[in-house]
Amino acid sequence: MSKKVVEVKTLKVGKYVILDGEASKITSIQTSSPGKHGAAKARVEAVGIFDNQKRTLVKPVDAKIDIPIIDKRAAQVLAIMGSDIQLMDMEDYDTFEVPIPDELRDQLLEGVEVDYIIAMGNKKLMRVK
Repeated sequence: MSKKVVEVKTLKVGKYVILDGEASKITSIQTSSPGKHGAAKARVEAVGIFDNQKRTLVKPVDAKIDIPIIDKRAAQVLAIMGSDIQLMDMEDYDTFEVPIPDELRDQLLEGVEVDYIIAMGNKKLMRVK
């Protein structure tokens, strides 16, 4: 599980954060101004990369939070097996299976190159080259 720690105030929309133990992509951030005796707070809304669940976090802007290290890689399609697809990594020639996203189902053919990501031990097919 590769991750690093940053402050909440450095987060941006479109970046990734770990919420509830799941790597999530930030969809919106709102900050409130500090009160008389309190600190400024940030409300972070994100959607899980692998499970598409919406998650929310409210913390002071100077609090620490984990962000995942996202590894983007290229692979070649070896076989299409129902709802899964077998891929071979173009760098280390490792073969593995991942589920096919609905939006990419009609674009996949054997021998086509695709991009995928690895985050926190999970893999997801992102796009066809």
